[in-house]
Amino acid sequence: MRIIRVSAATALLLAALTACGSTADTGTDVAGSTAPSTPRASLAGTGEAAEESSASTKSTASLPDMVGKGLQSAQDEAQAVGFYFLTSHDALGRGRNQILDRGWKVCSQTLEPGTHPTDTEVDFGTVKLEESCPEGGDQGEPEEAGSTMPDFTGKSVKVARQALDGSTSIMVDDVSGQDRMVLVESHWQVCSTDPAAGAELDGQPVTIGAVKFGESC
Repeated sequence: MRIIRVSAATALLLAALTACGSTADTGTDVAGSTAPSTPRASLAGTGEAAEESSASTKSTASLPDMVGKGLQSAQDEAQAVGFYFLTSHDALGRGRNQILDRGWKVCSQTLEPGTHPTDTEVDFGTVKLEESCPEGGDQGEPEEAGSTMPDFTGKSVKVARQALDGSTSIMVDDVSGQDRMVLVESHWQVCSTDPAAGAELDGQPVTIGAVKFGESC
């Protein structure tokens, strides 16, 4: 009988080839099988369901009528029912900031009283406690000036400056005859401008004549 001797190295090689062939025949991944992927349609349906669920649980609350209340009290009451996105503005159109909320009262509000999503902004139109609310609603601030000088008469120097192009050179004069310095521009009203209202604006300096609110031009 003829005995075939096989070296250890040859035996290992044959074993490796046999294992590879077995894997190829069965089509099995050596690292193991993986879980099937989730169909796209199923993922899309999950996202839509999440959006619908979020919309259905969106918080709403009833916003009271705050007109006539002090600004601080109105803000506290709005927050108590869930409205936290609060802002306020000067209803007289002077551009004044409501630094001390207790010194201002509410003339108007948007949102209107009623049920609204609590993540909606609430804006209060206000005047100082000693002032009267403007008749006919809030006095709007002038739009940004284009190529023509707007009519700023009766507006505050502050909002007139804001409406003019930021590159415009502006000089403000006290036309009361008292030669005062114009320091807090929201306290001064425009009496005249040079160039006058309706004139072309092409980069020339602007002079504003003003007096304090409550004074006559």
